[in-house]
Amino acid sequence: MSDNTPTVPLAEFVDPHNPAEDEPFVPLAEPPKMSEPPVAVPATPTGNGTPTEPAAGNGNGNGNKTVATRTTSDEDSIFSILYTVGKKVAIVGSIYLVGYMGWSVAWLIAPVILSVAREQLAKTSEKKRDIAKASALASEKDVILARIDELPAWVYFPDVERCEWLNKILKQVWPNANHFARVLVKETIEPNVALALANYKMHGFRFDRIILGTIPPRIGGVKIYDKNVDRNEIIMDLDLFYASDCDINFYLGGVKGGIKDFQIHGWVRVVMKPLIRSMPLVGGLQIFFLNNPNIDFNLVGALDFMDMPGLSDLLRRIIVEQIGNVMVLPNKLPISLSEEVSAVALKMPEPEGILRIHVVEAKDLMKKDISVLGKGKSDPYAIINVGAQEFKTQIIDNNVNPKWDFWCEACIFTTIGHYIGFSLWDYDQTMPGVQNDDELGRASIDIASVIKKGVVDSWLTLEDAKHGLLHVRLQWYKLTADPNDLQQILLETKLLRVTTMSAAVLSVFIDSARHLKQARSSSKPDPYLVCSVNKQKQQTAMIMRDDSPVWEQGFTFLVGNPDNESLNIKIYDQKTGNDIGQYTYALSTLLKQFNMEVIQQPFQLQKSGPESKLYMSLSLRILKPGEIEKESDTLEQVAALTRSSSVKTPEVAVVAPPSFKDTQAGNKRLSTESPISEEDPAVVAKISPALSASTSSEKPISELATSVLTHRFPDSSNSAGEHGLGRIQLSLRYSAQRQKLDVTIHKIAKIPLRDPSNIPDPYVKLYLLPGRSKESKRKTSVIKDNCNPVYDASFDYLISIAELRQTQLEVTVCTQKGFLSGSSPIIGMLKIPLDDSEITTQSGLNSWFDLQPEMRHE
Repeated sequence: MSDNTPTVPLAEFVDPHNPAEDEPFVPLAEPPKMSEPPVAVPATPTGNGTPTEPAAGNGNGNGNKTVATRTTSDEDSIFSILYTVGKKVAIVGSIYLVGYMGWSVAWLIAPVILSVAREQLAKTSEKKRDIAKASALASEKDVILARIDELPAWVYFPDVERCEWLNKILKQVWPNANHFARVLVKETIEPNVALALANYKMHGFRFDRIILGTIPPRIGGVKIYDKNVDRNEIIMDLDLFYASDCDINFYLGGVKGGIKDFQIHGWVRVVMKPLIRSMPLVGGLQIFFLNNPNIDFNLVGALDFMDMPGLSDLLRRIIVEQIGNVMVLPNKLPISLSEEVSAVALKMPEPEGILRIHVVEAKDLMKKDISVLGKGKSDPYAIINVGAQEFKTQIIDNNVNPKWDFWCEACIFTTIGHYIGFSLWDYDQTMPGVQNDDELGRASIDIASVIKKGVVDSWLTLEDAKHGLLHVRLQWYKLTADPNDLQQILLETKLLRVTTMSAAVLSVFIDSARHLKQARSSSKPDPYLVCSVNKQKQQTAMIMRDDSPVWEQGFTFLVGNPDNESLNIKIYDQKTGNDIGQYTYALSTLLKQFNMEVIQQPFQLQKSGPESKLYMSLSLRILKPGEIEKESDTLEQVAALTRSSSVKTPEVAVVAPPSFKDTQAGNKRLSTESPISEEDPAVVAKISPALSASTSSEKPISELATSVLTHRFPDSSNSAGEHGLGRIQLSLRYSAQRQKLDVTIHKIAKIPLRDPSNIPDPYVKLYLLPGRSKESKRKTSVIKDNCNPVYDASFDYLISIAELRQTQLEVTVCTQKGFLSGSSPIIGMLKIPLDDSEITTQSGLNSWFDLQPEMRHE
């Protein structure tokens, strides 16, 4: 057949005997539903390349058509009857078997529910895939006219431009790109998917055939960044949509399965850097997704049973994770375009900073669980996504107002057009190992806005939810190459009291190894490298049969303290699992290097050959808090609460005037720094003229001094407090950065002993007022037969600074023996206002308080 032979689409063939079929075929974004789709009859080309209609058996062909139709109809009728009989027998037999075996009715209902759910999911997925495939094949005009709700990106965003010319180029080069994609899937994604499935006891995964089809990816729009961009790079975002007609076969545990109708949609960033002065003017490309793309596919073959809720989600999640490990930030797909640019410059990780994330709490979440009486509560947890970096909070059972107090840190590699995503879920485990969680809402924050403000402390309204709020706190840390900044960040991390927070970032580029020792006598090793810092591990790809492998892969590690941590490297042979080389690099030596980095240096491997060396590059950067925007009142308050200058002097703490404190609380507090007697003349001498002036209109100074000293600072060795009920020593400290109130109950002194034969068994209860909810209840252990118990028990509350100023802490001292005697178990109690500025200082408030008689609850 010649090259100019016209190609006739199948949809254009019509029956010449049926004039109703002469209407031309018009592609739609959503294909019409037809009970029996027409079957196209292929045309037979003639000698000159012109297609002709198929020849009939006789003059008009009607006789053969009638005979064939009757034969087919009879066969269909017989098979239909047999199928109906078989189905009836199976149903009746199943019911009989359930009754005969005495099984629960759940054995009958469960398969029906799973079958219905699978069928509905298949219909929904098939419809979405058909619409997407039709959109990919049709022109933009047809898509716009057919489905207004699925317009390309350039319609919604004015800064996104059309790029039909690029789609035409992709269509032309797709056959060649198809080969590159097959190699990438086979060599990179296959081993990672096999390893991930092995964690779920699913072994033996491998691809058998990979045909990505003829439909190329489609670009819905392109955005070029021309502001806040380095002059040595070009950044563009592409709205990528790929609805393939692929045919992929794989084996899982010896069972053959397949993937069809694979689809992927997301924003792809292309960074062209560095710009050079010789052709092609660009040294290389970095291609990556900003966030995990939306992925869908259809399972076929013997593994079609997995295409149901739960199991299909598991496989889909694994595939998304592996694609993320290849080309979702911080992972990139680098492509070198010039020999002038080294692999280190193109492939070594270059984080711009660290984002410290604090997920505090949520309020008024939706109730997803179903109880006996109707709607129950939820078991919420939160997932934080920054590109491929994912963090998950703990699960809070039966609570629509959970408090997580979850901390994490994310490396940020680009700040332009990048978002941090929060998604809340209700935990539901339908069967062992299979989750079917319900979404409770989602929210996102632009990372650029966090960098601009330095600190963001906000309640986010959840999207895709009827109601719900999420409280998060974000802080930006830039990176410096000055080792003198290390002590400052170590001190800040220590005050934060979160052991998982870091002080530095280590970037590692593993270039290659040379002359590795032989793990097997018959052949060269299959080496791969594992590098780790503390509990963080990263692994290179495996190179087949090579004793001098070239990896050229980069990794990033968060470092708690570079002075006492090391980078540990081990090289393994994949076939035998043997260690064929290792090296340990102390990060403290990197602090002494120029600019705290080592570029392309050889290191002698240990437990390997005499000439075995590893070539790698290292770079260490210290965290430094970003500049806080001065215009934000909230941030000024947070900064003011963390200043060390707000700590009071001992004199002010000892004799603070009542106009500065709540009179009731001031009269009950006892100093831990200098407990003195009421007659001590030194204290009277310390009363300042300012105190005298501020109180002259209320009382004589002598009367005020006597009142303050008698009730607030009695001698700690022989006083039982103003009411003779004893005294309690407490420490209170509020961390504005952590949004947490720490309460420590040290001890109680001089509990009255009214009956020598009935010594109390004291314990302490705490509540937050107003509200006095069960969630705010804290309780110490019981100490038997003791009037001077020592607890040293610490408790904490997650509470914002605004709520703190309107809250009181109720402290109740009880005895366990009071319940048995019939009398009140309460020995004494007090209420402490938490708006005291001393609580928010770095040292906090540490004082003795007089116990008061029992008070009624409001």
